[in-house]
Amino acid sequence: MKQEEILKITQTTYLPGMRVKIIKMDDIQAPPIGTEGTVRGVDDIGSILVTWDNGSKLNVIPGEDIIKII
Repeated sequence: MKQEEILKITQTTYLPGMRVKIIKMDDIQAPPIGTEGTVRGVDDIGSILVTWDNGSKLNVIPGEDIIKII
């Protein structure tokens, strides 16, 4: 699948206002597993922009991080 197709799928799956929960994030600054947040959108490279309930705004990288729509 081309990067453009993956980006389009990500943009249509993760819509602004949608709620998500962290299942796995391999980042020292990541909020704890189970933290919930609100999607702000998807940037041009496919990162999912999330405002986490703990105040963090660490982006989700599809293919590396795992989140669940709630």
